[in-house]
Amino acid sequence: MANLREAQKRMTRQLLLDAGVEVMTEKGYGPTTVDQIALAAGATRATFYLHFTSKAELVRFIVERADELLTSADRPPLPEMVASNDPATIRAFLGLKFDQWPEIKPYMMISLQAAAADPEIQGAMDAWHDRAIGAMESGLDAADRFGPDSRRIRCAMAFGQLVYMSQRWFRLGWSIDREELLNRMTASWTELLCDPQ
Repeated sequence: MANLREAQKRMTRQLLLDAGVEVMTEKGYGPTTVDQIALAAGATRATFYLHFTSKAELVRFIVERADELLTSADRPPLPEMVASNDPATIRAFLGLKFDQWPEIKPYMMISLQAAAADPEIQGAMDAWHDRAIGAMESGLDAADRFGPDSRRIRCAMAFGQLVYMSQRWFRLGWSIDREELLNRMTASWTELLCDPQ
């Protein structure tokens, strides 16, 4: 019986998350209410609060979902890609990230709106970015490439390019040439993360 209850809890939580993404995509983070999310999920306000303490907490789970979608497809994982010292591997990784942008756009648009309104969510976004930069840095550490004092800076610069261009794409779509962006970003990441050839 406990397994059925746990499965129902997981299902209800997922329904609330999905409804939150749907309603906030349509209305925006600020105007969306907990009651609207609960109604869209076929639940009540009380049910919402059994699963999330606030709308902001729901968005933190949306941020986690975006991270999960992004990282679950990584072959090789981010640290190994950085450690590879291989421009072709970097290019394939970046191309995959570009391909994932349509899937994660709703999650990221909500997260960015929420982060602008709520310092706690901005903190969750910053922590997510710090984890990704740390994973990249661990790849440089494993490869023992560059001085330890410059590794994090190199990774932050590379990751910052990807974050900026993804946010630009979320707003504008492909208003610039995708292939040229892939070429230029691959060249930049190669310079920042790989041994000079």
